[in-house]
Amino acid sequence: MVRENEVREGELAIELPPATDAGLIFIGRIRTPWTSRLEAPRQGRQDGPICRLEIFEPFVPAMKGVELYGNLEVLYWLDKSRRDLVLQSPKNDRQARGTFSLRSPVRPNPIGTSIVKLVGIEGNTILVRGLDCLDGTPLIDVKPDRCQFTPLAPPQKGDLETE
Repeated sequence: MVRENEVREGELAIELPPATDAGLIFIGRIRTPWTSRLEAPRQGRQDGPICRLEIFEPFVPAMKGVELYGNLEVLYWLDKSRRDLVLQSPKNDRQARGTFSLRSPVRPNPIGTSIVKLVGIEGNTILVRGLDCLDGTPLIDVKPDRCQFTPLAPPQKGDLETE
């Protein structure tokens, strides 16, 4: 069950250090059917509802060429997420795990990422399927799905070595 501000047994909340400005600029806003984490899916599905990436001026020209890709990677700021849990028990089973080993939206820097299916473009809006965030979520970036690209250089000695 998704929760709002509960700290479960075995979880650890910390006092956050002072923030430093990373200089993020939100390029738009995401429109989805969900207004609460209790309603939102745990993960987006490419057969899910159509969601809208509303791109703000002056970033609209950056959309040129987006239609060339079937899938996009969307990065967004989970502005309603807690930031203070470093140990979490996602199944409420008292088996706490470190935040960095989970895809939970609760994280020190709550950046969400989804691979979405491009449905279309309407003016300054990119229509997609596959999101799991709340309506009004601030948009950080949109990129072509990295799986649609091949490396620019051939593998070099040491690229795949684990020693």
